[in-house]
Amino acid sequence: MGLLGWIIFGFFAGLIARAVLPGNQRLGCLGTTLLGVGGAFVGGFLTSIWRGTGWRDPEPAGFLGAVLGAAVLLLVFQSAFGGRER
Repeated sequence: MGLLGWIIFGFFAGLIARAVLPGNQRLGCLGTTLLGVGGAFVGGFLTSIWRGTGWRDPEPAGFLGAVLGAAVLLLVFQSAFGGRER
């Protein structure tokens, strides 16, 4: 998948993760895209840990893994920065 494919993939994965989790996430289009792309990496890492391969054999997570990874990142982001007023 090329760079444009990762951007589109990340945007939709981040968009779905934001829709699933309650609350007001103050992320724009770029933040949503970065959330989805980061979620794909987190989802791939969690999938490789679950399969027992760890760092030796990481694989892409797929769309569901990317959405779940983005949701995990969003929860971490909300817990770290959610209480601050901007």
